[in-house]
Amino acid sequence: MDLDDLPGELIMWILIGSEILVFAAGITAMSAMRLTDPAGFADAQAMLDGRMAALNTVVLVTSGLFAARAERAAHAGNRRGARRNLMLATLGGVIFLVAKGLEYAHDLSTEIGIDTHPFFTFYFLLTGFHAAHVIAGVAVLALVAVRVRPEPVQAGAMFWHMVDLIWVLILPPIYLLM
Repeated sequence: MDLDDLPGELIMWILIGSEILVFAAGITAMSAMRLTDPAGFADAQAMLDGRMAALNTVVLVTSGLFAARAERAAHAGNRRGARRNLMLATLGGVIFLVAKGLEYAHDLSTEIGIDTHPFFTFYFLLTGFHAAHVIAGVAVLALVAVRVRPEPVQAGAMFWHMVDLIWVLILPPIYLLM
């Protein structure tokens, strides 16, 4: 496969690759720390509400579908359909952020903080950095919805799919693996 065969611009692929590497480094560091205290990590992880993680997963994957539909509509010249799907994808990001904020509020109310246990340090850093990417993605999707053109919509959808992918990568070590 030639680089010219990739959809989108090369710089977007470099951004996506670098962001995935940053999160992979965090996941790797968390996994290494888990090896030093498996019982403590399991006990800390059990304090999280997996229902919120499940909700956020459904919300992000669904919003990724809307981003893909927006890209398809933009390339077909359907600006109205692209804008509608971009706004639905954006709404998914906002719902994700509200749910994550509620989860953080619950965690903090039960005295779970970034310094409670090393697991929670990684939990807040990884999910917080991901939330920052969701905020950026919401802004990007909203901006490209203002003036729908195929290339910007494609770039916005690519960024949003990266946000989805990162969530899928951090979900197991934070919420599922004990």
